[in-house]
Amino acid sequence: MRNLVAELQWRGLVHDIMPGTEEQLLKEMTTTYIGFDPTSDSLHIGSLVPIILLVHLERFGHKPIALVGGATGMIGDPSGKSDERNLLDEATLEKNVTGIKAVLSRFLDFNSTAANAPVLVNNYDWMKDFSFINFARDVGKRITVNYMMAKDSVKKRLSGESGEGMSFTEFTYQLIQGYDFHHLYKTHNCLLQMGGSDQWGNITTGTELVRRMNGEGAKAYAMTCPLITKADGSKFGKSEGGNVWLTADKTSVYKFYQFWLNTTDIDAEKYIKIFTFLDKDTVETLIAEHHTAPHLRVLQKRLAEEVTVFVHGREEFEKAVFASGAFFSPTMDDLKKLDTKTFLEVFEGVPQAEVAKAEIAAGMDMIAALAAKTGFLASNSEARRELQQNAISLNKEKVSAEYTITGKDLINGQFLMLQKGRRNYYLIKVI
Repeated sequence: MRNLVAELQWRGLVHDIMPGTEEQLLKEMTTTYIGFDPTSDSLHIGSLVPIILLVHLERFGHKPIALVGGATGMIGDPSGKSDERNLLDEATLEKNVTGIKAVLSRFLDFNSTAANAPVLVNNYDWMKDFSFINFARDVGKRITVNYMMAKDSVKKRLSGESGEGMSFTEFTYQLIQGYDFHHLYKTHNCLLQMGGSDQWGNITTGTELVRRMNGEGAKAYAMTCPLITKADGSKFGKSEGGNVWLTADKTSVYKFYQFWLNTTDIDAEKYIKIFTFLDKDTVETLIAEHHTAPHLRVLQKRLAEEVTVFVHGREEFEKAVFASGAFFSPTMDDLKKLDTKTFLEVFEGVPQAEVAKAEIAAGMDMIAALAAKTGFLASNSEARRELQQNAISLNKEKVSAEYTITGKDLINGQFLMLQKGRRNYYLIKVI
């Protein structure tokens, strides 16, 4: 077997690793699982790292299991949380589980017939018929309360450092997750669990349960990856509009592509290793090229390409690139080819105003369009001055103060693009 741990280490994807894990992965095909909590009906880019870990596992000849926590989702993982989560009802959970399965199926072929074919499971399937008495007797007696209370996620909540204590419901979470590991050990010969560094306590409880419920010869391993942050220490995975999702209905491909394209130089150097499958030589060449000419942003462009293609496919990536270039195209031809949703996303952050279609139909003079009707410029006199200096463009064509805007100027029947100089853009939406 090729050395998966060494591959993950140079990429910065190893935080904690249990002794013997690397040796096990080098010895034979090893079944490994990662869990996904169904807190939404999609996954955001914070979940990209565990997805990428599963893909690395498969590419290195190991058997990945993706577990969707239909049962654990009913309780809520306390790890890293300051307050108890709101419990989801069964209908919401079922919808979320279905959505997450659909996302995971885009990256892993669960219908493959290969020896190391990925497997998709839902822990609700084996937990739903487990009575509380049987769980307390068969699982609860295996782990002491002292052991459970020693976990950081529990200690912080109980000490008052974080939130207002912990309910018994959340306290049981690590036991239920631990039982998942035991169940997969018994049914799939799963020997390794991976996850984020905040999961170390839950994962090691699982390794203990495997050993204590299956005799002295039972072996189980654990490995975690760091939680991804930005260079400034802020949380990774959010834009100004909230989470960046892996499904286009929640985050458009254009916005997704722009998120990666706008990464800082320092973060791009880190993310190119974590979020792509480019080999070490290619990555080092890209970083060196970037250092030589950082203004060309070759690192960000390649990062945005690799991740967008991985998540949305080559065709959608090319559409996003086209939309990005349309804004700066010397003519309106490319902008006119965009659908309304993408057009408005391209202009997100650009000052916008609305005017009635009747006013355009009657003819609107340029001074009114720049000042009184939109407020883009402070006054009619400023608008007149800028027009006299030939500094104003309408739909990328220079115009004079005498120009009258009519319906024929509308882009796709509903937009007008004004520009002052080279950098100041304005959008009029005609309603």
